[in-house]
Amino acid sequence: MLKTLTVWNFALLEHVEIEFSSGLNILTGETGAGKSILIDALGAALGRRLSEDFIRTGCEWLRVEAIFDISGQKDVQEILQEQAIDADEDSLIVTRQYTIKGKNVILVNGCHVTISFLKKLGECLVDIHGQHENLSILKPANQLYLVDHSGSAVFSQFKSYEDVFREWKELSQAIEDKRAQADDLNERMDMLRWQEQEIEQAQLREGEDVELEADIKRLSNSERITTNVEKAYCLFDGDDESEGILSSLARIKQCLEQAGRYEDKLSTVIQPLEDATYQLQDIFYTVRDCKDGLDFDPRRLDDMQNRMDLIDKLRKKYGAAVSDILEYQKKIQQDLDKMENFDADLEADETKLKEIHKKLTEEAEKLTKLRKAAAEKLSSSIGRQLTALGMKSAQFRIDVAEAEPGPNGFDDVSIQFSANEGEKEKALTKTASGGELSRIALAIKTVSAQNDDSVGSMVFDEIDTGIGGETAQMVAERIAWVGCFKQVLCITHLPQIACMADAHYHLYKETNEGKTITCVKNLSREERIREVARMASGKELSKAALTSAEEMIDHADARKKDFLTRKTH
Repeated sequence: MLKTLTVWNFALLEHVEIEFSSGLNILTGETGAGKSILIDALGAALGRRLSEDFIRTGCEWLRVEAIFDISGQKDVQEILQEQAIDADEDSLIVTRQYTIKGKNVILVNGCHVTISFLKKLGECLVDIHGQHENLSILKPANQLYLVDHSGSAVFSQFKSYEDVFREWKELSQAIEDKRAQADDLNERMDMLRWQEQEIEQAQLREGEDVELEADIKRLSNSERITTNVEKAYCLFDGDDESEGILSSLARIKQCLEQAGRYEDKLSTVIQPLEDATYQLQDIFYTVRDCKDGLDFDPRRLDDMQNRMDLIDKLRKKYGAAVSDILEYQKKIQQDLDKMENFDADLEADETKLKEIHKKLTEEAEKLTKLRKAAAEKLSSSIGRQLTALGMKSAQFRIDVAEAEPGPNGFDDVSIQFSANEGEKEKALTKTASGGELSRIALAIKTVSAQNDDSVGSMVFDEIDTGIGGETAQMVAERIAWVGCFKQVLCITHLPQIACMADAHYHLYKETNEGKTITCVKNLSREERIREVARMASGKELSKAALTSAEEMIDHADARKKDFLTRKTH
């Protein structure tokens, strides 16, 4: 709901700040006081187009700031999330500034947005009905929404249809994608078979590339390996010219054992020397075995290098290592299996699609039946409300017609209306005037208010034009009833409507130093009594007029208590 509206330099509104209440907010004042200008300013915060004509004379800019409580309004929060706009506090602040040079700055919770985004957001925040502006009631989607949210049975069936439609749509898209792939299927299969054959012929083994690289490295350095192993062997075992390490260690040990008989310090090194000798002997045996096993065949090196060339060729095409190539081969086999079963899979999908479409048709027929019943009931209820609102010759009908299958069913829902007896009903957009649309909107909201979880705020701009007496009382009570479920802002000249206010704001003009401004005052109970008396009797406020106004307000308060009792039950 709208919590606060602040306006600067907007026509006659120099600086006005209004804190609105939940329920019914009434705005009254003399003709030309600026009531509709205030609604125009709210419209600017909801995305209405502006021009320099709206800027107060002598000023360079205008600004409007609206603060909304959006707790529970999931549609608004989803729109904000799409634009990454924070709304964690369940509070929404819209600021719009327009300059005389045409510069348009729009901020939503501090984030810059476009006028088109603001308009989209505004449609979810406030529903304005006036002489020249009726937003939601004319939209086919909202007319359908009215029917589908008129009862739990219709809405539940719509959700069932929606689930089946989503399944049907997803499978239809999958089949369409498969058919699009079919043209390239044979060419793709030929390529995959060739790749599979190329990899298969190579007879690759996991880790083979790593082993080959190590063997090639060893064989490529065979001469160095042979020379150094033989030299190491000679150093261990000795040759014709010199004694080997092991022989020298044996002699060293013998010398130390003899000296150790007389020098204790030397006897302590005998065991470590023995241990070192055993370790060196183990190393020697390894070197000896290596020397005896040295057999470097140049032809084997050629074979290995040829094998490695083949693997390198495959690695460039299919992966960085043999393991990657083998993994790619598995994927090829899986893809070929799918492709070879393509026709069978496609046929199975098409059979399943027919089954889902049959179920979809059944769900749609159930939905259509429930919609027609709901539309008939709604048409009757709303028609009675229009009669009570003074439109005795009006004909109102919600038509449910056959349409192409879509996400909302097999139906087109449209409101057909005729204001005068004998005239053919036509689409609402073609027949109803601004004032009639406002009353139709009120009649609809009177019937649907308890089930309507759409926009949280409604505006009625002079819905009372051309009515009075008993009809005015009927309009007043219905606006108050809607106010039990939604926030309502209503501009009125009728005391019957004004006395129903939960909050009453009086707009008046003041002139100071040759400049005229509009002021807004939130009326106390005593001030409300005087304002209602003025609206009923004119400027001369007699004691009888004030007493009558107080009785009207008391009676209105009693009626609203009755409404609240009906609401809770």
